[in-house]
Amino acid sequence: MNLHLAEIARHVAPGAHAVVVLDGAGWHQTGVKLKIPDNISLLPLPPYSPELNPVENIWQYLKQNYLSNRIFETYEDIVDACCNAWNALMAAPDRIRSIAQRDWAKAVMP
Repeated sequence: MNLHLAEIARHVAPGAHAVVVLDGAGWHQTGVKLKIPDNISLLPLPPYSPELNPVENIWQYLKQNYLSNRIFETYEDIVDACCNAWNALMAAPDRIRSIAQRDWAKAVMP
C-alpha cells in the first residue's frame, strides 16, 4: 500500500492535493507501517457501503460477464479465466469508466 500511495503522490500536480477513497481492507488501515504522503488524504468509506465503492461494481461486472456459472477443472483454469477477464476489461477503458463513474464525484478545479 505504501508503494501504491507513493505512486499516486508522484502523479499529483504540484500544489494540488489528492483524496484516495478506500474501503476497510486490512492493508488500508493507518498505523505506524502506512506512510501517507503529504499531498494525499485518505477518505475511508463507511463499513458495509458497497454502493459508495466503484470497484465493487467492477468486481460484479467481471463476475457476471466472465467468471460466474462456470466450472473450472484446475487451479490453472481459474487463473487463466481471471487473467482473460482482467485483460478484456483493461482493453475497454470506456467500459471501466461507465461502470465506475459517479455523477456526484466530479473533479474540483481551483
